[in-house]
Amino acid sequence: MSFTRRKKSLALTAGAAIFAMTIAGCSSSDDETEEPTSSATGGTTEEAGSGEPVTLTLATFNTPGYNSVEQPNADYEYDLIQEYMDLNPNVTITYDRKAESGDARTNFFTKLGPGGLADVEMIEVDWMPEVMQYSDLLEDLTSADTEGRWLESKVADATDADGRLIGAGTDVGPEAICYRASLFEEAGLPSAPDEVASLLDGDWANFFEVGQEYADATGKAFFDSTSGIWQGMIGQINPAFEDADTGEIIATENADVKAAYDQLTAAAADQSTGYQQWTEDWNAGMSNGDYATMLCPPWMLGVIEGNVGDAADDWNIANVFPNGGGNWGGSWLTVPSNGANVDEAKKLALWLTAPEQQAKAFANAGTYPSQPAAYEDPAVADATNAFFNDAPIGTLFADRAEAVPAAPFKGEFYFQVNTAITDALTRVDTDVNDAAASWDQAVSDIEALG
Repeated sequence: MSFTRRKKSLALTAGAAIFAMTIAGCSSSDDETEEPTSSATGGTTEEAGSGEPVTLTLATFNTPGYNSVEQPNADYEYDLIQEYMDLNPNVTITYDRKAESGDARTNFFTKLGPGGLADVEMIEVDWMPEVMQYSDLLEDLTSADTEGRWLESKVADATDADGRLIGAGTDVGPEAICYRASLFEEAGLPSAPDEVASLLDGDWANFFEVGQEYADATGKAFFDSTSGIWQGMIGQINPAFEDADTGEIIATENADVKAAYDQLTAAAADQSTGYQQWTEDWNAGMSNGDYATMLCPPWMLGVIEGNVGDAADDWNIANVFPNGGGNWGGSWLTVPSNGANVDEAKKLALWLTAPEQQAKAFANAGTYPSQPAAYEDPAVADATNAFFNDAPIGTLFADRAEAVPAAPFKGEFYFQVNTAITDALTRVDTDVNDAAASWDQAVSDIEALG
């Protein structure tokens, strides 16, 4: 089984002022929560009922694996949107997919208060803490039918202070290392997956030591971008940017954050391409041999295959991650309370996030489920990826998921602070600033957040 997925983004856009103005003074609907029926929340193939005709809008970003509109050239095995409409003949779904998370975030916070959002809106992990500031504007998705459906951490991150579940979990992103075997061989390094896993087993210092050996031997970049590596490093620092008790921004005073920044910018001088993720150069570099490694959650496999195609057939996956484990990505489906079709929207959100549907989404696009029951589905457990030399991705990413540390605390400013530091890394990577000057600019940008 081969999976394809394009263009995932860390979403390097700010915009705190946008939603501060538009949401102020708004409140949620007073309608009481109506529990969806079990046929709507689960994976049954029985018709979930028919009623008055209704049109639902579903807004996502990137490629969650719901149908091939996400990637016109993809060979999706399942069309989940059509399946839902077949089960519910009275429902028509209009699918609005943004190219990346940043676009979706701006749209979400601009329209959450005044209205105009889709009936079902996808939320990404890095801006969920911001969403929690306005949880009263979103429906409670708590249901007896879904008790125990998701990983505990997935539920905790989407539950507000009043115990309301405002997001139905979609995927998680346990990380491994994707690499090009021929480039490792060119540098005189071992290239078999188990050998590369042993080579890179250790901390970030070891990863960069191997990277320097590669760069010295080949004169080429070892990793794809500083922003990609930073995501993996910062996800292991807890807390990173904000005090968990007070919410105060501590990023510029956190020695661990500054040490990670210094370590990465020092290595980037020889080991980074200087490319920014999701650009044409970065995309082309996957097939051109411009870099040898990438941090690699399950959804990244399709990004690589989609960009590389037949140009290079020596990509593989090592079951390892520097400093233990990491998670990149993960989303929820939410239902705005001021929507026109709240009850039907809740049914759709819970159906799409049932284990049966998430196993199919994984088969389509490699989005790794956040529902433990899905891990037992053969579509997940027995999955291999032909493009990555038949890598056993079902079991490999299950191993990686077990290695993920406790999720770091993320407060309402996490997205903006991370954007400021990622922008600083990009300035260094593209020779706009040296590391010290760029850090000083990041400090100024962070202090301006208030």
